[in-house]
Formats: sequence, C-alpha cells, structure tokens
Amino acid sequence: MGGRVGLKGTDNVLKEAVARGAEPISPRRATEFLQKLKQNKDETRIEILTCPGIMGETETREAGFPAKLLPMKIAEKTTAEDTKAAVSLLINANVDLIVFVGGDGTAKDIFDALQGCDTTPVLGIPSGVKMYSGIFAVNPADAVDVVLAFARKQAEVTEFEIMDADEEGIRKDTFAVKLHGLLKAPFLPAHIQGSKQVSPETTDERDSQTAIARFIIEQMPKKATWILGPGTTVKRIAELLGAEKTVLGVDVYKNGKTIRDANEETILKQVEDWQTTWIIISPIGHQGIILGRGNQQISPEIIKHVGKERMIVAATKSKLQSIEGNVLRVDTGDLEADKMLKGYIKVVTDYREWRLMQVQ
Repeated sequence: MGGRVGLKGTDNVLKEAVARGAEPISPRRATEFLQKLKQNKDETRIEILTCPGIMGETETREAGFPAKLLPMKIAEKTTAEDTKAAVSLLINANVDLIVFVGGDGTAKDIFDALQGCDTTPVLGIPSGVKMYSGIFAVNPADAVDVVLAFARKQAEVTEFEIMDADEEGIRKDTFAVKLHGLLKAPFLPAHIQGSKQVSPETTDERDSQTAIARFIIEQMPKKATWILGPGTTVKRIAELLGAEKTVLGVDVYKNGKTIRDANEETILKQVEDWQTTWIIISPIGHQGIILGRGNQQISPEIIKHVGKERMIVAATKSKLQSIEGNVLRVDTGDLEADKMLKGYIKVVTDYREWRLMQVQ
C-alpha cells in the first residue's frame, strides 16, 4: 500500500499510508492471478485451499474459482500471525505449493512459519513496494505460467533468497537489506524475477555513471521537467546538475530546484506541461525491472501522460550484464501501461552510447 504514496512500504506506517489515500493492491492482484489461472488451466487439475474472508475467500469467489476454506478465524484487520497460522494449516493439509500475494514482509513471515517443514515450495505474486527477494514471479500472468508448469511437472524446484529489508532505514534513504534465509520455489526461466543485485561501488562504476549523467544532461531540453527515479546512476545526474536527490525515492527536478521524495500526488501537481516532462529511471540489478518495483510513485497515469518516447533508461554496462535474460521488465499493475512500454527502448550506457533493449 505504500508505493504510490511514497512511503516505501507500510511497516509501522499503515495508518499514515491510509491517511495519504493508499489502497490495498493485493486483492486485485490475487483476483487477476486466479482469473488467468482458471482461463488457462485446461485439463490440469488444480485444487485451491484458501483462508476465509479477505485473506483469499473473497478473491476466489470474485474469480469464480471453487476453493476449500481452511478452518481458521480472522479478525477484520489481519496481521502477520494470521499469515503464519495459514501456512501451518496449509502444511498440515499437505498442499503441493503455497502461493501468496504480497511483498518481502509476507515472504519473510512465510519463511519463519515454515521453519522445520520447509520442503513445500512457495511462489510469490508481487504486490508490495520493493520485492528484493527472489521468490516472486514477475507479475500475476507469469505466476500462472509457473503454477501450471509446476502442476505438469515441467518446472524444477530450486532455492531462492528471502531478503529482509529495513523499511525504516529505507524511508531515511539508507539502503539496508540482508539475507533472511532460503525457500524452495518452482523455477521457470524468464518468469521468476530473482533477487536484487546491488550495484558495485567501484571507481569504474562511478566513472560510467558520470559519463551517462553528462550525456543525458547535454541531451535534455533546458526547460524540461525531470521525474527522477531511484538509484545511484540517476542520483549522479542530479549531482551534476547541482541538485539534491534521494537515492531510494522519486524526485522532481524543474526550474533548477528539486522536490525530493515525491509521491504520485505531488508529481501530478508539480508537472505543468507533460509535453516537456521526462522520466529517467534505472533497472534493478539482476531483475531488470524498470517500473513497478520501488518506484510506484511513477504511476500508470503518469507513465501514460509522459509516454515511452520521453522515457530514458540509464544503466552502466556492468549492470546490464547482470540482468537475467538480457531483457528489461515492467510490472506497473496496469495492463495498458505495460503494453505501451513493451518492445524496444533506448538505454544510455556511457557518454554518447545507446543500446536498444527489449522490454517484456
């Protein structure tokens, strides 16, 4: 819930997220997954056990997918303990696969609940803010493909990292993430995002970021409004402009000044002319995701206003080499926006150097 409103998650700030107008993302993502699963399963036998109410029953009914309910009671407001209780019941029911909809926090809760009985594979459908863990499908549609491949014994099971991110630190613009453990998950190439890879802090990497920043600044119209995504490469652009920028937030630069840590509402208010507005973003290392992870403030509405032709992707050659499958990915939560972004996009890799990369 904390993405578009700029809270970088909702740990300990749920009330503030609601006050800012944040809405739950998981129910819609769960229903999308179930509807696609129902449409594509053909003769594959799929049985669903789920939790009552808002923890699964509501979504399965909306999707028209029959399901058995776990014998558990939940309150109006659910907690991590409900997640852990559900996992225990699913293990006792001998399910073949646990599928959850959430972010790194939910993945961590499931890992904790599985200690001592971690032979059951798990698959995540992303609906958090960051998703640094490697256990997530790229989007609900990819999750359907993974589930069906697993059910048909066409997907191997391997271990993926569960990452524990310090949201309080991230909200203070300090990147703090550590390995919490490993969970087994079905693997289908190009459908699982993998865990985030941190950019190396070397002199060569810094020099490459500087060259990229110089080239982008030279090419940019003087009166442009810049929507600057997270990351050290984009931050280098702001530094050369003599402007302050957050490392982990989205900022707006116009008229020589920076509006730091802007949320979706702030961006919409600050932009006066979409025809002179540019989005500058950098992919997540290894995952290759350029929109939909950690930068949900750049919402589908904003993406559609700006358009793909005024979107610049900045990435060093070493970061591009780390991306699995040599493709970029988007998961904005809006099918129209995702479709608009597919195809090829220019990536600035050095001074006066572009590279065309495919967006899946």
